[in-house]
Amino acid sequence: MTELPIACTLTAAELQERRDGLLPGLLARAVDRHAVSNGYRWRFAPADDLLSALTPVLETERRCCRFLRFVMVAEPDGGPISLEVTGPPGTRDQLVAGAAAEQALEADSARRGI
Repeated sequence: MTELPIACTLTAAELQERRDGLLPGLLARAVDRHAVSNGYRWRFAPADDLLSALTPVLETERRCCRFLRFVMVAEPDGGPISLEVTGPPGTRDQLVAGAAAEQALEADSARRGI
């Protein structure tokens, strides 16, 4: 398989418009994060709407960040759900940059009262 570039195909305007439906918006719901090889694993507390929230985000991310690999685990008996996001070397840095950009957008929106 050809190695895909570590890049998002969305413009800055598209990222801002869609931010709630992208990975950083979803990851804000996580209760824990652990570094794994070339990525992170996030753990989410059980919630009735979590699986239905994960699906459209992963579908969108697969189109705009084609280098990402997703592994979701739902523990038995209504337990927590984990999402592992990995990719080629450099993916962890890209995920951190995306989270930092999301925090900056939220701070700017809060400052402007949006």
